[in-house]
Amino acid sequence: MDPKETTDDAFLGGALRILQPKAGFRAGMDSLLLAASIDGRGHILDVGAGAGVVGLAVAHRVAEAEVVLVERDPHLLELARANIARNGLAGRARAIGADIARPLRELGELSARAESFDHALANPPYHTLGRCTPAPAGGKRAAHAMPGGELERWLRFMAAMVKPGGVISLVHRADALGAILAASSGRFGGHVIVPLHARPAAAASRVLVHAIKGSRAPLRLLAGVVLHEKDGRFRAEIEDVLRGGAGLQAAGPAVELESADVQALSWQGASSIGSKV
Repeated sequence: MDPKETTDDAFLGGALRILQPKAGFRAGMDSLLLAASIDGRGHILDVGAGAGVVGLAVAHRVAEAEVVLVERDPHLLELARANIARNGLAGRARAIGADIARPLRELGELSARAESFDHALANPPYHTLGRCTPAPAGGKRAAHAMPGGELERWLRFMAAMVKPGGVISLVHRADALGAILAASSGRFGGHVIVPLHARPAAAASRVLVHAIKGSRAPLRLLAGVVLHEKDGRFRAEIEDVLRGGAGLQAAGPAVELESADVQALSWQGASSIGSKV
């Protein structure tokens, strides 16, 4: 990619230097919160990795992590590979070009690594094509909106790649929780939901969702994480995550939801992602 079309951005207080496109997908706070929300040890898969911020942030924080970044856009894939090298992580991270919407048997190396990952991460596009105002740039449009039913395909791919008992983690809009539960039905259980609130008393705008492949454990709703103080400053613990590379700790007791409550949320979400394919 032409250097004039990229920016060189500092993440984690400058511990990571990331090349990103000026007009395409640009990782930010959501990506860092997702990366900070997991234990990170073992074989980690970053799905739809873009320039690689999520996976590389995990690799930077957790010395035991071995990370594979998956990205279909060739320009972003080029940047992800450059970012691996420039951050000295070539020994524990690599990037693979693949379109996860294609059948797994057609994905070569990824097909050979099915059910081998301990953890799969994703920061999928937040909107559905046709239900939002399109972004002007092609790469930005693909990063922020996906075709109807695509979320289910992402979850299906992640299910195919993690080992039995493996974990998936996503960050998404709070109002997409029902769709996520519907897409993961029959594949994952033991969901842990962490609401993310911009300020005290504000409704959650994002959620972190963790789930276990093959689990039948009930869904747990945590008290959530508040990002900002009333004056707009990041809370100290969030500052530690975003600039210091610390792990994210969700505070407060969990609330277990009965299966009927989870099914109700899933049913509400099913209409937004369409029928499974």
